[in-house]
Amino acid sequence: MGSNKRLLLIHKEMASLSLNQLINVMLTPQFYTMKKEALPIKYHYQAKRIAPSLFDGLLESEKQYAFFVFKEEENWVFIAYNPEEIRTFLESKGLSLEYVSEVFFAQQAKEAFIDPFILSEKEVLLTIDDIVTVIPRAVLSQEYSSVHFDEQFTPKSGVSLSSSRYTLLNQKEALILSTIFTLFAGAFFLEGWKAQQSVKIEQQKIATLFEAYPSLQSKMQRESIGLKYQTIDTKERHKRDTIKTLASFLFKGVTLTSYEMKKTHFKAVFTCENQKIRDKLYAFAKKSHFKVTEGKGTHVVVIEGRL
Repeated sequence: MGSNKRLLLIHKEMASLSLNQLINVMLTPQFYTMKKEALPIKYHYQAKRIAPSLFDGLLESEKQYAFFVFKEEENWVFIAYNPEEIRTFLESKGLSLEYVSEVFFAQQAKEAFIDPFILSEKEVLLTIDDIVTVIPRAVLSQEYSSVHFDEQFTPKSGVSLSSSRYTLLNQKEALILSTIFTLFAGAFFLEGWKAQQSVKIEQQKIATLFEAYPSLQSKMQRESIGLKYQTIDTKERHKRDTIKTLASFLFKGVTLTSYEMKKTHFKAVFTCENQKIRDKLYAFAKKSHFKVTEGKGTHVVVIEGRL
């Protein structure tokens, strides 16, 4: 889509223009600072995260910079640019930001400038040692053919200046986030639909149950039955918790000699190896609010309680 738009090369000596259609622009090195590093980094987000630290001492501290990163063969290319400075320049040349779609950097199209491109009477754009550079026109021989610059030089990715003025995200990031949110919305819709179907199935089961047991249609009857089974469940839970607590008393040096559980009462007899273990068991039982007494025999502990 981007390659279908007109690509305009932006440089300091360019003439003013008037636009009425969307275009892409490419900046010469006059508008950015570049560093190329061979770093052991695999992912783009990792490279972008360290980009500001690579330009320490190279940028004007009073200005706000943004960073663009891309891979160039075995090297990472880091570009620092001032969005506000670029916006101001474009507007001074009559380029309204509403017509500027994407912004690219000349370094992204270094192969296009192997032959010089004339910027003005004094300057040309040329790739020297794989770096796109602005050099004086006078240093070149008079015998050369200038590059014809057009849309074929449009890189695959760039930055958006218009969105960065008003939002925290550039166009690409906004597109990625909108896609993620759309996927989340689809997932929530699917889960909601599944939940609705589950509710319908449960309602059908309840209707079938009411037909089989008409007495359950009475709210008072249902509450009475629920209360009955809730009481039973509470008692059974208490029994299970009691057994679990008694089982925790069976640590090293403790033996369960006998255990008796009735409808409302339980009694457990433990034998301990020595007085120290007996005192430890006694303390645990008291902490659990059980009744603890001395049993017949040496180091015997009897633990009782209500169910």
